[in-house]
Amino acid sequence: MSTLAPEVGQAGPTQQPVSPAALPTLLFVVFMNLLGFGMVVPLLPFFAKSFHAEPWQISLVFSAYAMGGFVGEPFWGRLSDRIGRRPVLIFTLACNCITYGLMAFAPNIWAAFFIRLFGGMFAGNGSVVQGYIADVTPPEDRPSKLARIGVAYNIGFIVGPTLAGALARPELGHVGFRAPFVVASMLAALSSIGVAVLVRESRARRTDMLNQPSRWALFGAAARHPVAGPLLLLTLASGFAFNGIESIFGFWGEKSFGWGPRQVAIVFGFVGVTNAVAQWFITGRLSRAFGQARTLAAGMALTVVATLLVPLSRGLISTTVFMALMALGQSVAFPNVGALISRVAHQDRQGQALGLNNATAAMARLLGPLAASLMFFNVTIEGPYYLAALVVAPAILLALAAGRRLSSAQVL
Repeated sequence: MSTLAPEVGQAGPTQQPVSPAALPTLLFVVFMNLLGFGMVVPLLPFFAKSFHAEPWQISLVFSAYAMGGFVGEPFWGRLSDRIGRRPVLIFTLACNCITYGLMAFAPNIWAAFFIRLFGGMFAGNGSVVQGYIADVTPPEDRPSKLARIGVAYNIGFIVGPTLAGALARPELGHVGFRAPFVVASMLAALSSIGVAVLVRESRARRTDMLNQPSRWALFGAAARHPVAGPLLLLTLASGFAFNGIESIFGFWGEKSFGWGPRQVAIVFGFVGVTNAVAQWFITGRLSRAFGQARTLAAGMALTVVATLLVPLSRGLISTTVFMALMALGQSVAFPNVGALISRVAHQDRQGQALGLNNATAAMARLLGPLAASLMFFNVTIEGPYYLAALVVAPAILLALAAGRRLSSAQVL
């Protein structure tokens, strides 16, 4: 371990020439991944019901994807540090193609659960894309480049449900849900081919990295690290809060204002647009002007304020504004988490370190909806918002603490 130097996290002698088409192709990969994911998620409750599944089984199918991502993110990131980003991306995208295809012909609810579990594991390649960008981007430019991933993510998630609605035929029963899964499978195949044809490797294959630290060893080191440790806690807290609110928002709108799917879709549409615009035009500029840690802290502060305002809203317009403000806070904040972690991670552990952060986010996607549901149905319908604000508030201090320690921190 050595003191953090300016070049830490930049591509070292292992870097290979990078094609100009690499970043657009990787963003296309993220878009296609989330287009497929966004097509499938709205259909899952109805798809699972076509098997006559119990409510707890439907919830289990939803959770399976996050469980798989928790396992996959650090594993693929670690493997890509050793053998290169490109082969891992090609392989995981090809496996996504297979799992979506299998989902189209799943014979029962338990087969659907295990297919989604493996699908989440193979889709846990976000750390590989982030690692590629960290390989080829100077530290000061990483927030803006990593924010582009969020833009592709949000656009894919906006377009996906619309496309799914056009393709699904629920009146046909179980067979009516096959077309969206088949299309998602084809999109994953197209992404895999795109990486194979257009993306050059950003790292040379390493034969001296067989003794990489395990996921748990690196997690222990990261948890004790003065920069990475607070950032992992921040990811857990913020993901716990935001995913919890998302999971109960439809129920809250129904109880508070008598809303149906149309009003909820309008709010989430504006949330998605806010995310995309902020991450493309705002995040990078703020990070360069004020620093990554301060921008991260400001994003967390805006998230807390907006979360507390939502229960005070009086209708569709005010709720949409407050939810969009919450999304703006998240959009400004999160690319800086990955950028800061990449700055303290050794160049040979970029993918693995970013994978740990993504795995922490996957864990938040499991825990947040559970806690929000318990608060909503057993305490008060505003409870999830108050709980979210309470959990996220300390993240402001965590961000500032990570920033203060950055210049003297040791390499992870």
